[in-house]
Amino acid sequence: MFAPRAVALVGASGDEAKNTSRPQRYLLKHGYAGKIAPINPSRSEISGISCYKNLVDTPYPVDHVFIMVEDVESALEDCGRKAVPVASIFSDGFADAGDAGMARQRRLVARARELGVRLLGPNSMGMINLTGGVALSVNAILEMEAPPRGGTSLVSQSGTMLGTILSRGAARGFGFSKLVSVGNESDLGVGELVELLAADPDTRSILLFLETVRDAERLAAGARAAHAAGKPVVAYKLGRSKLGERLARSHTGALAGEDVALDAYFRDCGIARVDLLETLIEIGPLLAGRRPPDLGAVPRAPRVSVVTTTGGGAASVVDRLGTQGIETVSPDGAAPIVDLTMGKKAAAYGAVVGELLDFPGSDAVLAVVGSSAQFHPRHAVEPIIAAPRGAKPLAVFLTPQADQSLALLAQAGIAAFRTPEACADALHAYFTWKAPRGEKPGSPPAWPAGVPAEGNLTEAQALAVFAAAGVPVVESAIAKAPDYAHELSYPVALKILEAGVAHKSDVGGVVLGISSRREFDAKARQLAKGGAPLLVQRMETGLAEAIVGYREDPVVGPLVMVGAGGILAELYNDVVLRLAPVTEAEALEMVGRVKGFAVLRGYRGLPRGDLQALARAVAAMSRLALLAGRPLREAEANPVIVRGQGVVAVDALAVLKKEK
Repeated sequence: MFAPRAVALVGASGDEAKNTSRPQRYLLKHGYAGKIAPINPSRSEISGISCYKNLVDTPYPVDHVFIMVEDVESALEDCGRKAVPVASIFSDGFADAGDAGMARQRRLVARARELGVRLLGPNSMGMINLTGGVALSVNAILEMEAPPRGGTSLVSQSGTMLGTILSRGAARGFGFSKLVSVGNESDLGVGELVELLAADPDTRSILLFLETVRDAERLAAGARAAHAAGKPVVAYKLGRSKLGERLARSHTGALAGEDVALDAYFRDCGIARVDLLETLIEIGPLLAGRRPPDLGAVPRAPRVSVVTTTGGGAASVVDRLGTQGIETVSPDGAAPIVDLTMGKKAAAYGAVVGELLDFPGSDAVLAVVGSSAQFHPRHAVEPIIAAPRGAKPLAVFLTPQADQSLALLAQAGIAAFRTPEACADALHAYFTWKAPRGEKPGSPPAWPAGVPAEGNLTEAQALAVFAAAGVPVVESAIAKAPDYAHELSYPVALKILEAGVAHKSDVGGVVLGISSRREFDAKARQLAKGGAPLLVQRMETGLAEAIVGYREDPVVGPLVMVGAGGILAELYNDVVLRLAPVTEAEALEMVGRVKGFAVLRGYRGLPRGDLQALARAVAAMSRLALLAGRPLREAEANPVIVRGQGVVAVDALAVLKKEK
C-alpha cells in the first residue's frame, strides 16, 4: 500500500496537459526509487520509460497499480492475472454515479475479493508517502518542490483536501508522512487505513478529513489501535449544521441528531474532534506523543496558564477559551495571565514559560507572541523553543503573519497557531479528548412477558420494558370499559392507551391530577373512544423533571441520553449523549454535565435531588442496547421525576424496529 517496490500506471499519458500524465511525473519528481510501468497500448515509451500494452506484459512483479481508465473491470482482471495485491482507482462512475454506479461498484468489489486484490477508491486521488518518496497521485499539489516531511499522516474522504492540507501545512513549515484519498471507500476504508497507520513507524499522529462515517465499527477499531500505539487521532467532519434524518416521534429522536451522535461516537472511540480546518492542520504537535488528559473523576473546568507580550492578542484567545468553559490561571493568582512587555529580556520570557510549564495549578500553557514574532523571533519565539519542556502541552499563538517563526516552532515540534480561533479550538479539542472506552458494560435485560417484539407498543408495554431493564416506573393500571375500574388511590393521571401516539398531551390525551372517582368517570368518558382501554397512573411529584432516552443511530449505533425534561425538552436542548451502554459511574458523569440539574445540586439552598438514582436509571435505560438483535429503534422516559430520594418514570415511549 505505502511502500511498493514497483508500480504500474494503467492509462498513463505522455500529454502533460492530462491528469493521467501526472503520477509518472510526480513519482520521478519526488524521488521514487522503485520501478515504474506505464500502461498504454498506443505507446512504447513515456518520458523515456518503457511503456507496456497491458499490465500482464510487465516483466517484473507489481505491488501497486494506479488505474486511470474507464474500463476498470478489465484492468482489475489484469491485476488478478498479475497477482497484484493493491489497486488504487482514480476512475469514477461507480457509487458516485447513482444506483447503477453503486451496483457496478458492488460487482467490482466482489470480483476483487475473488481475485485477492485490495481496492483504494474508486474516485480516489491516490496516495502520497512523503517519507518513503512515493507520490502515487494526480493531485496537483505535487508540483510543489520538496514538500516538508513530518510525523503526521492524513486520511481524507476528499481527494482535493490532500493538496489543501499539504500546502497549508507546508506554508507553516509543517510536514507530513502519508496522505491518502479514500474516494468511495468500496474496500479499503478510513478505519482500516487508520489501523495501518497505527502500525506505521513514520506516523506519530493521524488526521481525518471526513464527510461521513461509512463504517463506524471499523473506524472505532482503528482508533483504538492508534491509541494503543500512542498515536492520537483527530477528526474534522463536514456538516455540523446538517439536521440529518430526525425521528419525529420523540424528543430523543430530535435531540440526538446526526452531529451530536457523532460527537458521542468520537468521544467513545478516543478521537479528538476539531471545529475548524485550520485546527486540523495545526493541532498535530499539540497532541503528538500525548495521552488524553486526566482532569479527575469529578468533572472540572480545564485550566490554562497564559504568558504574553501583547495583552490584546492574548485576550482574543482567552475570550474564546472562556466561552468553551476553559479557565486561565497564573502562579501568583493575582491576574489571569502573565503579561510581559517588550522591554523584558528574552531570558525572562523563557524563564516564565518554563515556570508555567512546571506550575501544578494548570493543565496546559499558552504563549502569545506579538509583532516581534515577525521580525525578531529571538525576543520571544526562540526563548519558547529553548524553555525546558514540561509534561503538559504547550501551544503558541502568533498574532502577526510570521512564517519564519511558524517554521521554527514546527521544526521544534511545538504547536503554533495563526488565528486565535484555531488556537482555542485546539485546546478545547485536547481537553475534551478521551481515551477509548473498553468493553460494553452490563448484561442484557430480560424482555418482559406479554410484550411483542414487533409492531407498535402501548405506553403500558413501554413501561414494562423499562421496568424490566431496571428503570423505576410509576404505578399504573389499565382501566377497561364499561366501568373503567382500578385500584389506585387518588390523585391519578389518566391517559389514552393508543399505540403509536408519541405525545399524548399534543392530542388532548392526558388528564392530570384527578382527585376523585366522580371526576375520574367524567374524564374517562371524554377520553375513551369506542370503549377503548385507558391507562391510569398514580400522580407523582418531585423536585425536577428529567428526560432519559435511547436511540439506535443509523451511523454510530445505540445512544443513551439524559437531560432537562418535560414537554419543553427540545426547547431546552440541555442534554448529554453517550454511546450505549454506560456504567453507573459514566451515567453520573453525564448527569453532572446537564446545566439544568444545578437546581438539584443544592443551588442557593434548594433541596438536593437524588442524582445518583437518576444515574442508575440512565445506566439501566442504556442496557437496552444489549438486547439480542437490538429490537428497539428508540425509547424515552419523559419526564422522569427526580425526588429527594429516588426517581420515577411517569411517561414512556418505545418504538420497535419492526412495525406493522
